[in-house]
Amino acid sequence: MKYCLLFSAFLVSSIINAQSQTKRALFLGNSYTSVNNLPQTIADMAISTDDALVFDSNTPGGYTLHGHSTNATSLAKIAMGNWDFVVLQEQSQYPSFPIEQVETEVFPYAQILDSLINAQNPCAETVFYMTWGRKNGDASNCASWPPVCTYAGMDSLLNLRYRMMAENNDAILSPVGAVWKHIRQNLPEIELYQADNSHPSVAGTYAAACSFYTVLFRKDPTLITFNSTLSDTEAENIRTAAKLVVYDSLMNWHVGEYDPVADFTYQVSGDYEISFTNVSTNATNFYWEFGDGNTSTSENPIHVYPGPGSYTTSLMSDKCGVSDTIFETIDLAPLGISKVANSDIFSLYPNPATTTLTLTQNTSEKILYIITNLKGQAIQSGWFAQQEKQISTASFSDGIYFIQLFNGKKLLNQQKFIKSTF
Repeated sequence: MKYCLLFSAFLVSSIINAQSQTKRALFLGNSYTSVNNLPQTIADMAISTDDALVFDSNTPGGYTLHGHSTNATSLAKIAMGNWDFVVLQEQSQYPSFPIEQVETEVFPYAQILDSLINAQNPCAETVFYMTWGRKNGDASNCASWPPVCTYAGMDSLLNLRYRMMAENNDAILSPVGAVWKHIRQNLPEIELYQADNSHPSVAGTYAAACSFYTVLFRKDPTLITFNSTLSDTEAENIRTAAKLVVYDSLMNWHVGEYDPVADFTYQVSGDYEISFTNVSTNATNFYWEFGDGNTSTSENPIHVYPGPGSYTTSLMSDKCGVSDTIFETIDLAPLGISKVANSDIFSLYPNPATTTLTLTQNTSEKILYIITNLKGQAIQSGWFAQQEKQISTASFSDGIYFIQLFNGKKLLNQQKFIKSTF
């Protein structure tokens, strides 16, 4: 089974890498984006892999997220809509400043821009452009803020703060600074900086573009054949660095974290009648196939099967054209759902319970239990595979509770009990 799962993952990855894609991206930043025309470099890389990047940008020199949050051009470009990605790049030094300053001068404007992006581009993802430490640190702020006196100190703060912005806004990261760090440590012969020790050289922009290509298209950057003006060896080494840092760890940068994940549970609500509960995440549209030729687009359908049998039910959960599908086989016995749902298999005592509730089963299956209150809120959950399980109820308030028992996604049994101190 593990082999099949690994093979499937490899197959899906191979299919994605083989498909041509067109993505639309808006870049809001400053000279770190405009120097050497980073968006066009990404577009040229995409062309070399039979993909396409349609882009627009607003990148005034030295601009901040605060500035973009009130800039008429930036706001108009966001409002155009239909973007797949909107890239946000802060001024090169600001995120490395003391946290008190960052919390008032950076984070609020990242949130404002992300909110505008989400409101006017429901299917877009915000991408934070993680920049890099200056080659020898930030000399202009070293005296007042020693952590930025070195490249390592400044770079680590930029890395941390961009991660915080991504996490706080449920956004993704293009970890350009992390790619630069890998190259500085492992390929020191590649000069990433211009003479000012701040802005990117052609190689630096190429490294940034490799990171963005990987994040936007979710493809292996070693597929790129566009070298810009670099030598074959230099370009190949940079692409390999981006693969190691970005492509091999996409979830570290939240890429794919907010994709739809299909999931559901079910229970018997009548003879051959099943109530499905949709517990998918990050999805807005749903498509069910019940395994008997019938379908539904309801979020939580109730379906009556024609009779006993084994039915493979699938749920496809989708958002903005990205989907995930899950399959579950439901076995219906001649008198309804499988007999494992019969209440005589499970028992609980004492009822009412004071400090301890004992749950028993006459099988040796691994069972998930979930205790909820009358509002449906989960109070406690856990697993038991033995024939008897002691559950502490000492912290429960007096009242009525329900305990649900699951085998995988299948609700086996639900019973009511009372917690009473007396």
